[in-house]
Amino acid sequence: MDTIINYFETIPSSHRSIILVGGITFFWLLESAVPLFKFKYNKWKHAWPNLFFTGTTVIINFTLAFLLLKTADWVQANNFGLINWLPTMPLWLYVVLGVLFLDFFGAYLAHYVEHKVKPLWMVHLVHHSDHKVDTTTANRHHPLESVIRFTFTLLGVFLVGTPIAIIMLYQSMSLIFTQLTHANIKMPRKLDKILSYVLVSPDMHKVHHHNLLPYTDSNYGNIFSIWDRLFGTYMELDREKIVYGVDTFPDEEKNSNLKELLRQPFAGYRKPTNIEEI
Repeated sequence: MDTIINYFETIPSSHRSIILVGGITFFWLLESAVPLFKFKYNKWKHAWPNLFFTGTTVIINFTLAFLLLKTADWVQANNFGLINWLPTMPLWLYVVLGVLFLDFFGAYLAHYVEHKVKPLWMVHLVHHSDHKVDTTTANRHHPLESVIRFTFTLLGVFLVGTPIAIIMLYQSMSLIFTQLTHANIKMPRKLDKILSYVLVSPDMHKVHHHNLLPYTDSNYGNIFSIWDRLFGTYMELDREKIVYGVDTFPDEEKNSNLKELLRQPFAGYRKPTNIEEI
């Protein structure tokens, strides 16, 4: 564990880039080998707006990274934050709790709030309006959402009291998990189910991308599934019945156009239809 912490404490930017590009490449190839849905689409054309938003997310996170560093330094210098107020514990447990609680603030809570606050939902809609979810969808976030997500992560670092090594480990894990859970791959059902008791599995997250409520408002987690199970937002749906997108924004051509996606947060507010209304 010491070796892992030492590595992530000074992880080079080039290594973080390898994780990003390597993950996309790996799951992109895996999608071709064991696809969940056999999409009939130009994969490169579909990927273009998603990769553009991946680029803007990287730029925003890199630009604001100094805030994470300053906050991490402050909480450590002042012994501030949840994991620093707990009794002395083994390093491995300290790291696990740090990642666990950062996952709550930076992923689950941020995601939940985006679905419940109308203006934030319209920003987050860009992510949900992809009609063919694959690994490139993972970072399909409007630049405004990238700032929102960063703010929640920063709040988590402050409240949890995580050092920079745990932050870098969390962000690396978060990146890999979001690429995995969005990837258009067909994992054996039993394995997926077993994973979902602790971690967010591909089938579990894809329920969240169903185009109708209440499924759209479920399974908010990114790394750990325990938050959804704990707060009652966990739902299941047979993967064969999943329809991607948002039914109130059905125009796939517009939802694949970069200019339209950049304007999408400013369209009129429309939540998905509740399945009970159909």
